[in-house]
Amino acid sequence: MKQMLLGAVIALTAGAATAQDAVTYTTTDTFEDVTFGLESAIVGRGLVIDSVSHVGEMLERTRADVGSDVVLFDHAEVFSFCSAALSRKVMEADPMNVVFCPYGIFVMQQPGSDAITIGFRQFPEGPMQEVQSLLDNIVREAIGE
Repeated sequence: MKQMLLGAVIALTAGAATAQDAVTYTTTDTFEDVTFGLESAIVGRGLVIDSVSHVGEMLERTRADVGSDVVLFDHAEVFSFCSAALSRKVMEADPMNVVFCPYGIFVMQQPGSDAITIGFRQFPEGPMQEVQSLLDNIVREAIGE
């Protein structure tokens, strides 16, 4: 029963995020410069990037397979990582904060645009605001703000 309840809570929480729930910044730097800056900002804090999801490549590769002719992105990647110290702190405050781990920052460029968008999902009030602050600082450093 507990596992089913935990699964339901995670599913509901994961589904609650919308595009309006994202913190985003736009720059005219190149996609390569922004992703390099992001990687440097994450690693420079002693954090380890768990994975880089090549969302844009996957969507383009599978576009015809799903019957679409819409090109969504020229580039789109999501960097996933965690901070052991900060994750422990927020999960000691509320073990259900596990739903937010790992943290993700996306970088994307839409077709026909020189603008690069970088951002992350907003976190709830309370202990998770410290994580949001960390991500905001990383993103700002990545684009030189």
